Amino acid sequence: MRADNVPVVGLRYWVAISLASIAGCNTGDFVAFILKAGHLAGLIPLAILLAALLWGEKACSRPLQLWYWGAILVIRTAATNLADQLTHTLHIPYPWAFAGLEFLQVLLVLAIPVTIALATPSGQVRPTTGFWYWAAMLCAGTLGTAIGDCVADNFVDGPGYATLWLAPVTVIVLLAGKRTGWSGKGAYWIGIVAVRAAGTTAGDYLTEPFGYKLGLVTATAISCAALVAMLLLWRPTERAGQRPVSHEPVSQA
Repeated sequence: MRADNVPVVGLRYWVAISLASIAGCNTGDFVAFILKAGHLAGLIPLAILLAALLWGEKACSRPLQLWYWGAILVIRTAATNLADQLTHTLHIPYPWAFAGLEFLQVLLVLAIPVTIALATPSGQVRPTTGFWYWAAMLCAGTLGTAIGDCVADNFVDGPGYATLWLAPVTVIVLLAGKRTGWSGKGAYWIGIVAVRAAGTTAGDYLTEPFGYKLGLVTATAISCAALVAMLLLWRPTERAGQRPVSHEPVSQA
């Protein structure tokens, strides 16, 4: 994606990612159960939709960050179904799923030169995007989903209590990352995983019988509407220009 379509990493960014994580939990279940696409087969139309969004972004000359957030929501949706396929359908034990996903995440983020941070002239940091960035986002979302499900299933009594545990952890992770200005890969991606874990349990709490009991259709509509409203009402203020962060070479995936 072009830099002017990618938001800078700051408070607005993490609020939007959090809402997208909650919405993505609901939309993933919506695709699997309401649309009856299943966990695995539903990934095909989601891949087509993501490709259409990325193509549309390239064809559109007008700067519009909704392209980025649309892609994030689609990937969050796919991550929900991919994690459920691994742990619920294939019954891969959580420790093995964590190990495999963490290994893959390290390869995507560290071994391959992806997601190099760029900075605007005012010093704000934004990620670069490309194939490997979106692959890393899918892997991080899948890992975070599995972590959220594991905490809710095995360590506390349901997604409500899991959210109460994971939300403070996420805040601590984000505050720690803020100290570096989000210019490092590790802080950024740990934040993404943490937000996704808390978003998964929060999304489940909206729908499940021991939560708000909104039902999947209603919860999906509310969480998606909250994300869209936040993006439209809280307008970005960053400049479109950019320069590379000095301690890393610039590379587009």
